[in-house]
Amino acid sequence: MDEDRRSLPDGHAPRYYTPDAPDSAAVGALRGPAVLEFGANWCGHCLLAHPLVARALADAPGIRHLKIEDGPGRALGRAYRVKLWPTLVFLRDGVELARVVRPLGVGAIAAALDRIRATDGAVEAVPPDAG
Repeated sequence: MDEDRRSLPDGHAPRYYTPDAPDSAAVGALRGPAVLEFGANWCGHCLLAHPLVARALADAPGIRHLKIEDGPGRALGRAYRVKLWPTLVFLRDGVELARVVRPLGVGAIAAALDRIRATDGAVEAVPPDAG
């Protein structure tokens, strides 16, 4: 079994998402491309998306990836109006350029990564998952 899919010794799901989220100001101050991934460690959709996100990011070295635990009362998730998990917010210099919600394949994630790697500053919506 893939190491990422194994349970922890106490039988709980792996801890992919950290409860230690930066605040909105810190995210706005990020320079270069970055991905905020909002989810929960117990979320089935998040667990299914984990290998897709990992595969897409493997082809995009150097992009900062923050996996943030979300839920009621979590300020950063509310600031980005996250409603479903996982939600991936793609930033360049602290500005959202693309968003992918509950990816079903690598295609939409890769397209969003391409947008934040571009230096022309063009902002476009990412189409529903084509991957």
